[in-house]
Amino acid sequence: MRILVLNGSPKKKSDTFRLTEAFLKGLNKEQNHEVDVINVIEKNIAPCQGCFGCWQKQDGHCVIPDDQNAILDLYVKADVIIWSFPLYCYAMPSHLKALLDRTIPLVKMKMVEEKDGTVHHEALADFSKIHTLVICGCGFPDWEGNFDGLKEMCKHCFPGHDIVCVPETPMLNIPAAAPVAEPLLARFEAAGEEYAKALTLSPETIASLEVPMIPKEMYIQNVNAM
Repeated sequence: MRILVLNGSPKKKSDTFRLTEAFLKGLNKEQNHEVDVINVIEKNIAPCQGCFGCWQKQDGHCVIPDDQNAILDLYVKADVIIWSFPLYCYAMPSHLKALLDRTIPLVKMKMVEEKDGTVHHEALADFSKIHTLVICGCGFPDWEGNFDGLKEMCKHCFPGHDIVCVPETPMLNIPAAAPVAEPLLARFEAAGEEYAKALTLSPETIASLEVPMIPKEMYIQNVNAM
């Protein structure tokens, strides 16, 4: 399989990407897949200008001459796309959102209405073969409410996706937290093995990955002490 990983963390020592690395380790345990990791913060990706020049050309490329077109070429060839990023203001970081906004060259202006009444743009190619996984980490101590906006956006942007939302991820790069962080990383590695076989994650697996590492009150106390 060809796997495209879009790492949206702006930091080299990324909390969330530790989870993604563990997942990839499990994914490649039985077979080494072709993996492209894009550190999006290092790329020159301008905001979408809303000019719709891409819809005039319909060649799958943007008219802005920056790093986005090379990413679009990888995007359409991928079997699996992993969006890995920390939660910023209840959504994805702005540099990663710019990349997402500029995937518009991959669809046409023509709109299609489904039987359920939803409307979307017709794709330039068959993207039904692409499986999408979102891995998002958060510095808050619990799950409730923090990921609601992101989940709603992903529901519309990535039909049929899997999403894993993990609280307390700053603990993943604190040595003293290793006794509770390492079991979570091990669960992500096992989840990667599961995904390699089924190209999806069971609800039970996702639930096990989203459990906070320590109680909410203890996490707040530790953060405030820092």
